Amino acid sequence: MSGSGTPSEALLALERAALAAHPLSLAELNARAELLARYDNSYLVPVPVFEDFVARLTDPRRADAFRVLAIDGLRCFRYRSTYYDTPGLGTFHDHRQGRRRRFRIRERVYEDSGERQFEVKLKSGRGETVKHRQRMSGHDDPLDGARRTFLGRVLRQSYGPIEVPHGLLPTLRTDYRRVTLVADGQRVTCDAGLLVRDETSGRCAVADGSLVLVETKTRGHLTEADRVLHRHGVRPAEFTKYSGGLAAVRPGLAANAWARAVRRVFPGALDR
Repeated sequence: MSGSGTPSEALLALERAALAAHPLSLAELNARAELLARYDNSYLVPVPVFEDFVARLTDPRRADAFRVLAIDGLRCFRYRSTYYDTPGLGTFHDHRQGRRRRFRIRERVYEDSGERQFEVKLKSGRGETVKHRQRMSGHDDPLDGARRTFLGRVLRQSYGPIEVPHGLLPTLRTDYRRVTLVADGQRVTCDAGLLVRDETSGRCAVADGSLVLVETKTRGHLTEADRVLHRHGVRPAEFTKYSGGLAAVRPGLAANAWARAVRRVFPGALDR
C-alpha cells in the first residue's frame, strides 16, 4: 500500500494478474515446480511491461499457459519475512563480496494462513539457489536450539566444516504481496507493495509503486518468462529484498553493485 493507504499501481496490476490465469492448487505447484533447488533471475518490471508479460504467459490459447497459485479462494498472498544476521552483518557482507559460501537465514510467515517456516537459503557450488526449511508452530522461537541445530546441519551438509553464526539477531523485516505463476518446471513470483523495516532502528522504506518485483525460478537457466522480459528490454537486476532492503534503511552500508537497483526500488534511499 502507499503511504496514504491507497493501493499502488503495482498492487492493482498484481491483483489483475491474479485473475488473469486459470488456478492451480499448492499440491499441483509442488508436483510441477516446487524448485527448492533452482536458478533465479530477478527483474524490476514497470507496470505496463508487467501487464503485457502476464498476458503473454497466461494466454488461455496456449497449450502450456502459466497458471496462478490459488489457496482457499485467494490468489494474491501476504508475506512477511524476518531476516537474521550477526551483529557485524556477516551474511549481508558475504553476499556483498560475492563469497562462494553465502547464505541467508529467515523466518517466513504466510500471513493469510498463519503458517511459519524457518528457512536457510544458500548458493551451491554450481550457482544454484538451494532452500532448506523447517516448519514452526505458533509458539516456536526462530532462534531456539532446534533451529540452531537445523541451521548447523544444513550448513555442514552443504559446505562441509563451517562455523554456525553466533549472536544472530533480527535485522530486517519485509512485508509484501505475492502472486505466483506456474508452468511445468518453471515458477514466476510477482511481488508488489514491498515495505522494509530495520529491526534495530525502526527505520522503514517503501518500494516504488510503479514497479513489480519479478523472479523467475527454474532448474535450467533462461526460461520463456526471461525471454519475454528480455524482448521488452528488461534485464536481470542485482537486487534481493534482504540486501537491497537493508541498504535502503541503512544508507551508510556499502551497496556496491546493488546501488543502481536500490535507487530504482527505493527512490532517494541512498541519498539520505
